[in-house]
Amino acid sequence: MIDETEKQQLNEIREEIDQIDAEIQALISRRADCAQKVADIKTKGGQVEAVFYRPEREAQVLRAVKERNKSLIPDDEMARLFREIMSVCLALEQPIKVAYLGPEGSFTHAGVIKQFGSSVHPLAVSSIEEVFEIVEKGDANYGLVPVENSTEGVVKQTQNELVTTPLKISGEVGLEIHHCLLSQQSSLDGIEKIVAHPQALGQCEQWLKNNAPRIALEPVESNALAAQMAQQDASLGAIASEAAAQLYSLNVLETHIEDRKDNTTKFWVIGSEATEPSGEDKTAMVLAMPNKAGSLLDVLSSFATRNISMTRIVSIPSTETKWDYLFFIDVDGHQKDTNLAEAIQEVQQKTSFCKILGSFPVSPLN
Repeated sequence: MIDETEKQQLNEIREEIDQIDAEIQALISRRADCAQKVADIKTKGGQVEAVFYRPEREAQVLRAVKERNKSLIPDDEMARLFREIMSVCLALEQPIKVAYLGPEGSFTHAGVIKQFGSSVHPLAVSSIEEVFEIVEKGDANYGLVPVENSTEGVVKQTQNELVTTPLKISGEVGLEIHHCLLSQQSSLDGIEKIVAHPQALGQCEQWLKNNAPRIALEPVESNALAAQMAQQDASLGAIASEAAAQLYSLNVLETHIEDRKDNTTKFWVIGSEATEPSGEDKTAMVLAMPNKAGSLLDVLSSFATRNISMTRIVSIPSTETKWDYLFFIDVDGHQKDTNLAEAIQEVQQKTSFCKILGSFPVSPLN
């Protein structure tokens, strides 16, 4: 039982919390007023094409939040709180529409919310190719596309589109992927077929072999679509997220069925605007080079001699007869950095094809 002294202490703490909440609310209101002033300045004179979302600025703000944080709240949680405040304020300046591989409840949808906050306007489309098409036409401000999974590797549809698109990469976000088996059924016994995105089937390959060896597997456009199908057909099981289970009223038969528990997917933000340096950036590019001994080593030496770290290299077969392979390379730094700009100029002279996909901030959201 709580005695009278403890009750008094609790009341005093609650009063203090109420006072703090009022102060926080007043400060958020002041921040919203500042956001509106920014919008007024950017749209002065009827500039309907003004750019409101600046990835480099948001990354700098969130990094500063984590650096300042001395509270009991973990750095990442504090950054997520500010991510939501910034999302609300940005929506006051201009609603941001982001295309993604839908339908609602997909992992890409979760990536959109993580990157842009809950006040973003997600636009679900039926394929990765359509994400690029929608953003290129200007029907969405940005798109979010999966690039690579830690288990299954690169997402080929995204890599293929990046070679030809005029869009630029302006952001990066990683998302832990935990798969569930969903169905209207209460057990595996009543399931005749399991549907999922091909990447999800690959990420759960061993679990499926061990637990559902006789059940047919069918790849579909997305895991959220798989959940929709299972909602409509009781004979189906779907590999999707717990959020999809709630959204489509399905039973969760098994959780964490991915073969690797550190299963993570990297997503890139694509848009028409180039991103300025943020102080901690990456640059992505795609290259092709003459098919002769030492060509790749010669290209990579342009970065190594300048002490530029390469964070990723992936090769895929080229569809062009004059190239054998395309190499997707990510390096530390922004293309406007003097050191990296010199390296890129040198690489362009050594390659038969060189396209800078974009420079973008290293994500402060873990």
